[in-house]
Amino acid sequence: MLSFLEHKWGSLLSGTTSPRALLLSVFLLLIGTLLFKALLRFARFLWHYARNAQRVKCFAQPTKRNWFLGHLGLMKNTEEGLKAVDELVKTYEHSCSWWFGPFYSIIRIFHPDYIKPVLFASASISYKDELFYGFLRPWLGEGLLLSNGEKWARHRRLLTPAFHFDILKIYVEIFNNSTDIMHAKWRRLLSEGTTSFDMFEHVSLMTLDSLLKCTFSYDSNCQEKPSEYIAAIYELSTLVVNREYHLLHHFDFVYWRTEEGRRFKRACDLVHRFTADIVQRRRAKLHQLGEESYRPRKGKVTDFIDVLLLSKDEDGKGLTDEEIKAEADTFMFEGHDTTASGISWVLYNLSLYPEYQEKCRAEVNSVLQGRDTEEIEWNDLTNLPFITMCIKESLRLYPPVTAVTRRFSEDIKMPGGRVVPKGNICLASIYGTHHNPKVWPNPDVYNPYRFDPEHSEGRSSYAFVPFSAGPRNCIGQNFAMAEMRVVVALTLRRFQVTPKTVEVRRKPDLILRAEGGLWLQLEPLTSQ
Repeated sequence: MLSFLEHKWGSLLSGTTSPRALLLSVFLLLIGTLLFKALLRFARFLWHYARNAQRVKCFAQPTKRNWFLGHLGLMKNTEEGLKAVDELVKTYEHSCSWWFGPFYSIIRIFHPDYIKPVLFASASISYKDELFYGFLRPWLGEGLLLSNGEKWARHRRLLTPAFHFDILKIYVEIFNNSTDIMHAKWRRLLSEGTTSFDMFEHVSLMTLDSLLKCTFSYDSNCQEKPSEYIAAIYELSTLVVNREYHLLHHFDFVYWRTEEGRRFKRACDLVHRFTADIVQRRRAKLHQLGEESYRPRKGKVTDFIDVLLLSKDEDGKGLTDEEIKAEADTFMFEGHDTTASGISWVLYNLSLYPEYQEKCRAEVNSVLQGRDTEEIEWNDLTNLPFITMCIKESLRLYPPVTAVTRRFSEDIKMPGGRVVPKGNICLASIYGTHHNPKVWPNPDVYNPYRFDPEHSEGRSSYAFVPFSAGPRNCIGQNFAMAEMRVVVALTLRRFQVTPKTVEVRRKPDLILRAEGGLWLQLEPLTSQ
């Protein structure tokens, strides 16, 4: 190239080549160089994916639609899609590769022995992929769900005190109060002639009511009247799911110019303003009073924001307002829908099995016998073993989050000498693992006694992972289990629950829902 330019400049200086011809030659040379670089990059791209395709051959590969589409479109977020997962699990037992187009592969895993190395991998080499989680980032920012590396590790350490048992004991009173409000509404609607209720609609509002009180000490009264903030959270959840189904909307420069993108931004702005306003007011109060005066005394209600404001790392540094806002928004997102799904499905399962329902009712009646109030206390939770077994079996059969994904910066060794190459996405199918007949005999049967301690011996701790597992497990799982036990216990004490004669079709979106709602019939019981 250098000799070529020297020749051309020499020709120009000697007058044998015109400046226009030289410019044209340079332009053609630049175009040729760019084309060569593009071809080189494309060749490297093909080599990388050919090598990757060779390396993932250790995992069985289901039949593709064709070489170009791969498995794209074969797995849908519908009842039929979940049944297709059942067939995958029966056929391949532990894992398989799955292709989105000719180049992009993920590894699906659905056996405890394969789940363990994926979920137990160090957080320093395990990352949340951006394929889907990236859609949540404008809403949730760099909160615990989406952050990686040292930032994630620091936030995890700072957030852990927010879920200490001493804090959860205070929250139990809030769970009781929000459940009482829901039940009072049910009694009123029953007296007006309503006979069946969509559990997802009512329970989601109840869990949002609880979370607003636990997070912000904010009483929204959202179970009785519309809330702009609650409507915005619902809209954001819906829009994230819709975006996943529209390929062009995966590109930001397209999405933010669509009506759905503008709606997402408006809802996001509203939620961020709400959270930022509370954080700023609390921060101002903290500066005014000083940390010692602001710090709650024993017995005073402590909410999530207060814990985050007062948390400090080993260097004495706390979280910024922006970081607190991201964590609060993440807690609101993760905490209400998943818990509502868990509660709704366990009530549905108990409606199908009156004998289990009656045993749960007898258990809670025994715990509350002789008391002046019906409030479930913190110490009561350990005295509800059968209700806990029923909740766990429902979480196995209907896990609120059906799968989690991870991407790794290093190769991950699997049983049988298999390896997930670095850079590949691994989809840990919680639903598939929970329905694996090699792990759970008769996996589609609801049987709470699977979780009797006598029947759990020898079972892998990675066979049941509704809250994920390993270093990036759900930090709020004790919060969720406490709320589920309180709500289920009080509901069964006060109401007889029976199924409505309508086919229930599962729908795995952000969480596992039911198409058209999950409708149950309620009959109030006389006080015990």
